[in-house]
Amino acid sequence: MGQKVNPHGLRVGIIKDWDSKWYAKKEDFADLLIEDHKIRKYIKNKLYSSGISRIIIERAANNKVKVNINTSKPGVVIGKGGAGVDTIRLELEKITGKSVIVNISEIKIADLEAQLVAENVAFSLERRVSFRRAMKQAIQRSMKAGAKGVKILASGRLGGAEMARNEKYSEGNVPLHTLRADIDYGLAEANSTYGKIGIKVWIYRGEILPETTEAVKEMRRANRAMQPEAPAKPKKPFRDNRNFREKRNYDDK
Repeated sequence: MGQKVNPHGLRVGIIKDWDSKWYAKKEDFADLLIEDHKIRKYIKNKLYSSGISRIIIERAANNKVKVNINTSKPGVVIGKGGAGVDTIRLELEKITGKSVIVNISEIKIADLEAQLVAENVAFSLERRVSFRRAMKQAIQRSMKAGAKGVKILASGRLGGAEMARNEKYSEGNVPLHTLRADIDYGLAEANSTYGKIGIKVWIYRGEILPETTEAVKEMRRANRAMQPEAPAKPKKPFRDNRNFREKRNYDDK
């Protein structure tokens, strides 16, 4: 199952969190979901070259929308004197008809973000770089940045071939079935002269283990103390091997 499903969706509620953080009544849910889609579509189209990896939307009870944008180029998004953020905020208020707050978060290591790696590979393919070279260079950069494993899959008319095919390159370990494994997933499309080429990227960044605090340790000790002791196992009957050996030797004679 881990080979087919989106790694982020499989781990939501375990080690990953939701990208939309709000509650709504049943009759309002569909409208708010469409509104989230419009917000993400507008930001992604306007700031595609700014390295946007994730857009988190929060809604408060006072009808305010909070949009958190994770980007590798915060200076490009913010603009001169914050003009870029103000433009985005005004446009989003027109789309939603609500008060919008925009926050910008910087991504420290862009080569560990699967979405940004996929977009970089797609951009290289649009500039007619060899797909093998683009994929291998992206893997090398991610591994140097500290990734424990990378897998990239390209699908389409690779190299202008008549028949579409898939090509995959990987390095390191990418445990898709391990739910505690922090695996980032990204998808991008390259518009080549021969049609679209799809790029999928999986990056394994290590395991996320639950924190064991002193309170948890004390609770475990108390639980062990309350458990009844297991009954002792009955001992096997003793057999004098010496007499048995002597008897066997006597019978042989």
